[in-house]
Amino acid sequence: MQQTKLAAESSVLQAAGTALSRGLNVRHIRFMALGSAIGTGLFYGSASAIQKAGPAVLLAYIIGGAAVFMVMRALGEMAVRHPVSGSFGQYASKYLGPFAGFVTGWTYVFEMAIVAIADVTAFSIYMGFWFPQVDRWIWVLAIILFLGAMNLLSVKVFGELEFWFSLIKVVAIIAMIVGGAAIVVFGFQTGDGGGVAPGLGNLVNHGGLFPNGFEGLLAAFAVVMFAFGGIETIGITAGEAANPKKVIPQAVNTVPVRVLLFYVLTLGVLMSIFPWNEIGSSGSPFVQIFDGLGIPAAPHILNAVVITAALSAINSDIFGAGRILFGLAQQGHAPKSFSKISRHGVPWMTVVMMGGILLVGVVLNAVIPEDVFVLIASIATFATVWVWVMILASHVAMKREIKRKGLPTSEFGSPLWPVASIMTIAFMAMVIVILGVFEDTRVALYVGGTWLVLLFVAYKLWVRGGGLRRAELVDETA
Repeated sequence: MQQTKLAAESSVLQAAGTALSRGLNVRHIRFMALGSAIGTGLFYGSASAIQKAGPAVLLAYIIGGAAVFMVMRALGEMAVRHPVSGSFGQYASKYLGPFAGFVTGWTYVFEMAIVAIADVTAFSIYMGFWFPQVDRWIWVLAIILFLGAMNLLSVKVFGELEFWFSLIKVVAIIAMIVGGAAIVVFGFQTGDGGGVAPGLGNLVNHGGLFPNGFEGLLAAFAVVMFAFGGIETIGITAGEAANPKKVIPQAVNTVPVRVLLFYVLTLGVLMSIFPWNEIGSSGSPFVQIFDGLGIPAAPHILNAVVITAALSAINSDIFGAGRILFGLAQQGHAPKSFSKISRHGVPWMTVVMMGGILLVGVVLNAVIPEDVFVLIASIATFATVWVWVMILASHVAMKREIKRKGLPTSEFGSPLWPVASIMTIAFMAMVIVILGVFEDTRVALYVGGTWLVLLFVAYKLWVRGGGLRRAELVDETA
């Protein structure tokens, strides 16, 4: 019976003459879901968001988190109906047309490549904290070769790596929350707190909840949405999940808990200990928590955690971009070589390509100015929000087709349809407008617009034959 079930779940991939291995179980995907929200954006980027909005940043994370949850519910509904590895690239191709699928898939690969280059460089900087005498390029080469090799073995190895990386990150966050709460409740001295006593009053005593006004809240959304980037990787796992109809809904439904735990609660505790305008002024805010507890090795503990976060991010970037490239190749939107499967059930050419991109990116990174990372974050935010809008638009088109053709009701339907979906699309449009309003993020729109024009030209010049047809996906609704 189980063999019959797995065979049915693999039907889409089998039809294409290839077979990815379904080696990701509930434990793997649940922890991937937990870990995908925790990266260097939380450990270091949160200070930037706090400086823009003050304590109101908590509201920004709640609103942004609600919007991301609706995106994930839309993606989850499509993933349960069509559990394919090409995920939202394939869904856009089927429901919006082949050009939409082409743009969505390649924009996600572009996003993952940019973020992965930043993460690899960050990893080398973190290792330099412990081994300053070792050249950074050695760490970069070592981690690319190591994670590339792990991703070539089997998807189960990838799942195990992500499980342990995510477990370390989750434990670290919980330790920070418990430690920070202890400082607030028991009044431990925080060393460099500037004489301000820890307490909930710090959330309102330094200019109120909105010290920079409503404009500050809006400005924070650019940073907040960047922090949630990569969460859509959960949808990509559907093509390799042992039982996607069970594990995808479970993973998606943890999104609200993650937002509340990892961001709202963590930053709420942080701003109760330190006045918001002092956070990030003397190193990472999380080092300040450990220092406040009298732990002398605080910088080393945080360094170990952010190294884990960087490794996890690079690992997920290689996996996510590779699987989307695999789906693009099946659609005729990328070279056919990207659809080749190893004997372990892994699309090996996509892993090799991501390794090559990282090597080239690191060389470029060595010769361009350091402030390029502000640009990277802005461009990644544009690409992330664009992909989310395409997911929502694909979902709307799917719901219309279900109604028009009288297809079976979805097994994992999106809540509050259609009101919530329309409001979420409007919110995502607002975030893109915000990128253009503020000068330090405006360049993302120029780069994003240029990227979309280049994709249009590439589609017209190179896509032929089957690539001009909509994706044909098997509906696996019971």
